[in-house]
Amino acid sequence: MAPGAVTELLMIRHAPVVADGRLAGRRDVAADFSGVSVAGLAAEIAGAALVASPARRCFETAAALCPGLTPETDPRLWEQDFGAWEGLPFAELPDLGALSGAELAAHCPPQGESFADLCTRVRPSLEALAARGGRVAVVAHAGVVRAALARATGDVGGALAFQVAPLSLTRIIAGPGGWSIVCVNRVFT
Repeated sequence: MAPGAVTELLMIRHAPVVADGRLAGRRDVAADFSGVSVAGLAAEIAGAALVASPARRCFETAAALCPGLTPETDPRLWEQDFGAWEGLPFAELPDLGALSGAELAAHCPPQGESFADLCTRVRPSLEALAARGGRVAVVAHAGVVRAALARATGDVGGALAFQVAPLSLTRIIAGPGGWSIVCVNRVFT
């Protein structure tokens, strides 16, 4: 980043998914745009550089938000790998409610990665995007948005307390003085 340069990271969670009540995680499921509008969010990010997770749902969301613009993709922006839990019905997932934020961030699903591991994987991508300057829209997953919040707050476990709705915007300013959060989970109707 040039001295004094500031980057506005526009972190966007993908549209709702076609997942049949099952954990999507790393499964490459389609986005479901039925009953949703992208117009307000699209207007909010107009003119920004566009980057996306290579996941189908993220690529489809980027295409809906910015028709005719092909996003850059970065495989480090994939969602958390939930290992053996991938594709399980939500009702069959273990209850981890008794864990603290730090314990939950460190918890690793069988054959998967922890949220702390996700943050470590995603951070170099976020740092590279922050070094660009200007406005950068990133279409990714709830875990990736929370990883950006963890970077901004310096609290990996605490980032798990943030809600991240489908098609929501989390705005982060990254500059020489550090990262600051402008808004979290802004939904456009």
